[in-house]
Amino acid sequence: MDAALFEALSDHAPDVIIFVDRDEIIRFWNQRAEAVFGYRRDEMLGNALTRIIPEHLRAAHHAGFRRAVDSGQARLGGAALTTRAVHKDGHALYLEIAFGLVPAKDGAIQGVVAIGRDVTARALATRERRDKQP
Repeated sequence: MDAALFEALSDHAPDVIIFVDRDEIIRFWNQRAEAVFGYRRDEMLGNALTRIIPEHLRAAHHAGFRRAVDSGQARLGGAALTTRAVHKDGHALYLEIAFGLVPAKDGAIQGVVAIGRDVTARALATRERRDKQP
């Protein structure tokens, strides 16, 4: 696949696509990620992923990330989970996201791809219904 086709596919995908290298530095950020998180691609490429991770979840994220990259095994094996994130303006987001480990030619893990969807409205509606139950 040529680079132009890959870029067109990823930028028109309905889901967020982010690639983070072994050092948790963002190397790929598609247009849907821009729309969901509020950060332009040029604001995120080369920067740490922690910008979009709530502060109270950063230590757990980092530990899980290191464990997966160092062991070569993702805890959930690619299954999606709902997690929290932070928009550029500071408001809370909920994302349903799946992670995949990306190996280099030598087999070492070179980073992690995350593909997800904004489910904030659904998560907040579920929480509101739950809170209203007696």
